[in-house]
Amino acid sequence: MVGKVQIGGDAPVAVQSMTKTDTTDVDGTIRQIEEMTAAGCEIVRIAVPDEDAANALKEIRKRTDAPLVADIHFHYKLALMALDAGIDKLRLNPGNIGSIDRIREVVRATEARKIPIRIGVNGGSLEKDLLKKYGTATPEAIVESGMRHVRILEDLGFSDIIISLKASDVNRTVAAYRLMASMVDYPFHLGVTEAGTAFGGSIKSAIGLGILLHDGIGDTLRVSLAAEPHEEVRVGWEILKSLELRKRGVTVVACPTCGRLDIDNFVEIVTEVERRLAHVEEPLHLSIMGCAVNGPGEAHDSQLGITFGRNVGMIFKDGVPMRRVAGADIVEEFVKEVEILRREGANAKSLAEEKQLVQIS
Repeated sequence: MVGKVQIGGDAPVAVQSMTKTDTTDVDGTIRQIEEMTAAGCEIVRIAVPDEDAANALKEIRKRTDAPLVADIHFHYKLALMALDAGIDKLRLNPGNIGSIDRIREVVRATEARKIPIRIGVNGGSLEKDLLKKYGTATPEAIVESGMRHVRILEDLGFSDIIISLKASDVNRTVAAYRLMASMVDYPFHLGVTEAGTAFGGSIKSAIGLGILLHDGIGDTLRVSLAAEPHEEVRVGWEILKSLELRKRGVTVVACPTCGRLDIDNFVEIVTEVERRLAHVEEPLHLSIMGCAVNGPGEAHDSQLGITFGRNVGMIFKDGVPMRRVAGADIVEEFVKEVEILRREGANAKSLAEEKQLVQIS
């Protein structure tokens, strides 16, 4: 358990991200956590590079109930301070924090609070002897490094472990996780580290994480982008939704456009609809199609759909035509119908819950 979130077993794959503020800026960090959780972030990792950051965790913990992970490197006292602050998980490699006595002290404090430890190995920071042995950060080298840390914890009787094995390219990342999955049965946190910009990094992450998730490997994920953390969260959810592993928010099926298109601003319409519905948490399947070739068919599979023709839109609900709307009103009217659909869903849920209570009583 990471706070209220179960990791591994039959639990759904959880979406994680990391704050990018100075941790000592408590107000700024809390604002970013709120943005992340609003986007669907289920676990928040925070950098703890020094004592000032560790002390700031106490106030951050008071002001959010989001599951928090303290990111610790090298300094065992920072891990102890983070635990005292009330964090829900440690990201710490035991082999990097000093003597076995220091490791034992952290492990015992972690056990006492029933907090898991995530071992995180990155291809860019492997031990020198492994780089000499393998010549570079191969998947085998990454896994051997991970197993060293695992064995340290196991030798101390600690097994509440999560593992991540990240490289900055897809092939090594996938190979490392597959190899480790054949050796241990711990939960895995997935990620392609330093994936890049929002555009290139999203593609790289979708391929790497998608392959592993399709293989049945992975229990949490982070999309590591040179972008705001709520963007990482959005991409993470889209990956899970694409594989039908999770459902959250609006899924928009939109045609790629072609010469049959009768309107000039189709892309702007789709983009604006997505922007206007970004706050929606309920899983809704929508289609926005530019002509009558595939539009009715896609609308039939959507809760709501719209098909264009000569600057006039036809709104469909559950595949049945509802009404026409003028081109200038398309976004406003479609968003309005989505909000009506949400209210209908909420009312139906309330009625079902009321009926269940009556049956129980």
